[in-house]
Amino acid sequence: MKVRLIPALAVMAAAVVFLTACTSKPNGSDVMAKVNGKKILRAEVDRYYSSQTAGSPQPPSTDQAEALKLNILTKLIETEILVQRAQKDGLLATDDEVQRKLTELKSPYTEEDFQKRLAERSMTLDDLKQQLRRSITVEKVLNKEISSRIEIKDSDVAAYYSEHKSEFNVIEAQYHVALISVTSDPAPVRNLKNSKAQNDAEARKKIQDIMTRLDSGDDFANVAMNLSEDPNTASNGGDLGSVPESGLKSADPATRDAVLKLKPGQISPIIPVKQPNGYRIVKLIDKVPAGQRDLNDPRVQQFIRDRLRESAEQLRKDALIEVLRNDAKVENYYADLILREAGTGGK
Repeated sequence: MKVRLIPALAVMAAAVVFLTACTSKPNGSDVMAKVNGKKILRAEVDRYYSSQTAGSPQPPSTDQAEALKLNILTKLIETEILVQRAQKDGLLATDDEVQRKLTELKSPYTEEDFQKRLAERSMTLDDLKQQLRRSITVEKVLNKEISSRIEIKDSDVAAYYSEHKSEFNVIEAQYHVALISVTSDPAPVRNLKNSKAQNDAEARKKIQDIMTRLDSGDDFANVAMNLSEDPNTASNGGDLGSVPESGLKSADPATRDAVLKLKPGQISPIIPVKQPNGYRIVKLIDKVPAGQRDLNDPRVQQFIRDRLRESAEQLRKDALIEVLRNDAKVENYYADLILREAGTGGK
């Protein structure tokens, strides 16, 4: 029951840019908009457009393409308005903040993989730092103007629970599970930080070494991030999220039985599996039993607080942007162009 908060969204946007964007040298005269004289170039809009349409089964129609580009441009205008407010308030991201976020972003990758991803997307390290600097700056101004000023009262939480009580009636038990997997398949695994087991003997030795580390008190998530060979969960510390009890039926019997026997916080013995051939260790992070969850449950209270905060942050963010936009000089040349081509007005 996690919700996204504005700071998380701001930082996540930087990660998305890194994973999907490609950089090209802009044509200085190809300006799609200005915010208080600051240009927003077509090259930047095209970058986001390409990333959002990549993999589409068919190309967008002309109207769809124009609508998407106009939406992207609107978001870039909003971001520039917030960056300029941050500059006025002395909230621009520092070099140290950018470096810390860059280190965090690089952490799931080897240096070779990181450089490869940059090269595949025609990005330089400076390009990435520029994106991070902007996203951190936006996060700081939103924290100052919005997040730090929101107070969720106990009475607000109680009122929400009373109005949405049915939402907290859990139909079936939920199991929050994490996984460490080692396979005997010699095929390479993307983003693996450690050597890949090449056969069953190596897989057995590796999983036994992992179990020894866990028995010695090593953090499960850190071990999973560095040694698990499951490409879908390793970068997330092995976290599979919450699985309903009925969903465990699709797991292999040995894994299902192991999960059902665990108590929250416990780790299973080594489990041999056949698809793919190898071994795994599972951890039960939490279990939510079926039935009505009471307001006194700390998890219920935290969920409600997060939900109320998210709603309040979004409303205030929209209002802040509108107020700042009223005081800014925004020139949207692309919107004017669309109207002129449609013969319905424009400058």
